[in-house]
Amino acid sequence: MKLFIPIIISIFCVFTVRAATQPQTEQNPPPIDPKNMDTSVKPGDDFFRYANGAWVKRTEIPPEYSRWGAFNELIEHNNDALHAIAEQASTTSVDPKLAPETQKVGDYYASGMDEKTIEAQRTQPLEEEFKRIDGIKDRADLLAEIAHLHTIGIEAFFGFGAGQDSKDSSRDIAQAVQGGLGMPDRDYYTKQDADMKEKRQKYVAHVTKMLTLLGEPAEKAAEDAKKIMALETKLAEASRTRVQLRDPIKNYNKMGAQQLQDLTPDWNWSDYFKTIDLVAPGDINVRQPEFFKAANDLFKATSMEDWKAYLRWHLIDATAPHLSKDFVDENFNFNERVLRGTEQIKPRWKRVIMSEDGDIGEALGKLYVAFYFPPEAKARALELVNNLKEALADRIKTLEWMDEPTKQEALKKLAAFTVKIGYPDKWLDYSLLQIDRGPFVLNAMRAAQFEADRDIKKIGKPVDRTDWGMTPPTVNAYYNSNMNEIVFPAGILQPPFFYANADDAVNYGAIGAVIGHEMTHGFDDQGRQFDAKGNLRDWWTPKSAAEFKKRSGAIVQQYNEYQPLPGLHVNGELTQGENIADIGGVKLAYAALQKALDKHPEERKKKIDGFTPEQRFFLSFAAIWRQKVRDEDQKLRLTTDPHSPGQFRVNGPLSDLPEFQKAFNVPDGSPMVRAADKRVNIW
Repeated sequence: MKLFIPIIISIFCVFTVRAATQPQTEQNPPPIDPKNMDTSVKPGDDFFRYANGAWVKRTEIPPEYSRWGAFNELIEHNNDALHAIAEQASTTSVDPKLAPETQKVGDYYASGMDEKTIEAQRTQPLEEEFKRIDGIKDRADLLAEIAHLHTIGIEAFFGFGAGQDSKDSSRDIAQAVQGGLGMPDRDYYTKQDADMKEKRQKYVAHVTKMLTLLGEPAEKAAEDAKKIMALETKLAEASRTRVQLRDPIKNYNKMGAQQLQDLTPDWNWSDYFKTIDLVAPGDINVRQPEFFKAANDLFKATSMEDWKAYLRWHLIDATAPHLSKDFVDENFNFNERVLRGTEQIKPRWKRVIMSEDGDIGEALGKLYVAFYFPPEAKARALELVNNLKEALADRIKTLEWMDEPTKQEALKKLAAFTVKIGYPDKWLDYSLLQIDRGPFVLNAMRAAQFEADRDIKKIGKPVDRTDWGMTPPTVNAYYNSNMNEIVFPAGILQPPFFYANADDAVNYGAIGAVIGHEMTHGFDDQGRQFDAKGNLRDWWTPKSAAEFKKRSGAIVQQYNEYQPLPGLHVNGELTQGENIADIGGVKLAYAALQKALDKHPEERKKKIDGFTPEQRFFLSFAAIWRQKVRDEDQKLRLTTDPHSPGQFRVNGPLSDLPEFQKAFNVPDGSPMVRAADKRVNIW
């Protein structure tokens, strides 16, 4: 687990599947499947239901998932692919020097599947770690143990690691960030509604149960859990909200080591740096200074026994998925059943595959792309990216609200986009990482330590622009402001996003909209604050900036109106960037499709299944967002997820597009047509 993760703005967060070029069958349905549509619903009333309504009616969320949709369907296929790779690697005898990826993938998988040993050992592999915590005698020992936990990827108390200097993107500097919570967000500690109060009670019960599994008497475990809750609540109260964390200017507070020391006079940063092996910290970006001021008071005032309980809890919380069944089940019970409504735990092999992708994802990914990512997919993706870049350049040049000086800067930024497709040009070298068939939890901890060490070593060095923020099998894509790059892992360059043999309308509606989405992130409320080199710099004239804010404010207002559950609304501020990207992405993809059709005018008149190319474009776009979500998971996502729920990722953008209204001949005044004075139009 990386201690500090730079801001990358992604479209989703799941895995993917191999390319499907087989004939269309029940197992391989057509890109736009009429069986998924509900034609009793008018396109102008609710396009999400029109395009996906029959699928929604007949689909049940599998018990091991908290939501189910097009992305999750790919997870299942992809799990099978990764499962086959890992199984084969685990039964193949190789020379680690000749086939290091195969050895590590095979041994990691074998250790994770060795249930007999895992059950017999329980927490024995962590014995030395618990002894370290028990041996804390004073504040110096406490700081040393917090630092040590950071070196093994456990973010106790606060976060610390490397990240690009937002105003000098060529270098990585140290970053200190708020952290130390056991629940998903500060709101879980601070909101006073009945649901959050109940979640807090269940969290205390969960912590109590985990501590009793460690061997604490029930009464002491219950008392410790209350103290842990009190400590984390104070950390939460000192933390910024997710909306506040979206402001890159307020989160840029670069200072020297002495200034940081002045913020926290009661612990010695020099000792911390020594423990994490940071020889020359240099300048440090303290993202939330007020958090560290409050943390200093907690560090000083909290009793040593309470700190020990807190650190024991965070150690077991981080390692529980890799331990015996009693820990795994209790971890699932709170984090999945209580927080997300998931009914059933995934089979062990799926959990091991997910862990492996997280821990040694580039080793697993290197084997994955060799089997499942043909070179022609990469070439076709690059062609689509170039077409979308051309469409965005055209759009910038003709924007009526942006003045010429700002347009020129925007075009420079677009031209400077780095594009990464499929997999890294330079694979991560895992030669110093020990992976064997010993305790599963130790493989996971060594992998976390390897990543934490690699991260710390970046501080003060030039940025490695070959680094990837996602593994090759991931069904996702992202834009990184500091790198000014758009990245498309192999995983997402597959159906239902990209079909090798489908018509252009389908591919532009799916992967084209994804590409446009990531490009638009370079110009959303956050991305627009970074220039062509990835530096935090105001390149906007006051007039153009004011026009942008007027339009982005309208998007916030639009999405604030959406209500996925009774009484619970989308947070338009939190989801602002993703909503801007959704609207811009589909608009740009549509423009790129029109360019493609201009080159082949005969395609304009061709209908497939009775639909024009323009209609198929919008149906394809809607199809990738089909999903059903459990209520508890929806509540969690409304609090923490910067993406809007699936139905609003379809209906929200399309209701702003005259192109959609024209394609389906939707009359004015329909629910899917926003009034002209309320339509949002940025990119």
